[in-house]
Amino acid sequence: MDIELSYLTKGEGDILVLLHGNGENLHYFDSQIEYFSKFYKVVAIDTRGHGNSPLGEKEMSIKQFSQDLYDFFVENNIVKANILGFSDGGNIAIDFAINHSEMVNTLILNGANMYPSGVKARYQVPIIIGYYITKFLSPFSKKARENNRFLKLMVKEPFYNEDMISSIAIKSLVIVGDNDMIKDSHSRLLASLLPYGKIEVVKGSHFIAKENDKEFNNIVYDFLLENK
Repeated sequence: MDIELSYLTKGEGDILVLLHGNGENLHYFDSQIEYFSKFYKVVAIDTRGHGNSPLGEKEMSIKQFSQDLYDFFVENNIVKANILGFSDGGNIAIDFAINHSEMVNTLILNGANMYPSGVKARYQVPIIIGYYITKFLSPFSKKARENNRFLKLMVKEPFYNEDMISSIAIKSLVIVGDNDMIKDSHSRLLASLLPYGKIEVVKGSHFIAKENDKEFNNIVYDFLLENK
């Protein structure tokens, strides 16, 4: 790996890897780190160009983040882990599970999407507009260039077809808010395509791990316990 990812570990036992969303950092999961470290060895990671992880020379993309995660597993002697990914972290987890299924025990996808149109238009349209504005301003502004990198991830990625999702033969939980920015029909399609997928809907927005952490944590814990 051309960079060293910043990460935090807490607890002992089976490994639970936490992957934050676009523009976030590992502290998005502070409640989950505190709760799950009582039962698992929690490994929360800052993805490339996020939090305290450097950007390095490579472009930010779901594929690159997934490769970084694989390198992280190898470098830290992680043979197999449970993975909980939020938003883009869930999209990274999908790519990782497609390519390295032998390294994944269970998959928890919180607000993930298979392609950009899975996001409700009222959220996606402003993101698209912001992407093109920052792209235009990028030659003149460092801040615009930085913002464009993050917006590009949401406009151009991910793209998983049904066969790719159907290849993930791993016990999987899709967990979303009842007022999520991801279309309900899209989340249900994702869960139905996963051979061992199930869906849970929790009261709240896209950010249920923060807004409704007790219910979120309980549902995830029960799922992990069922598939230990």
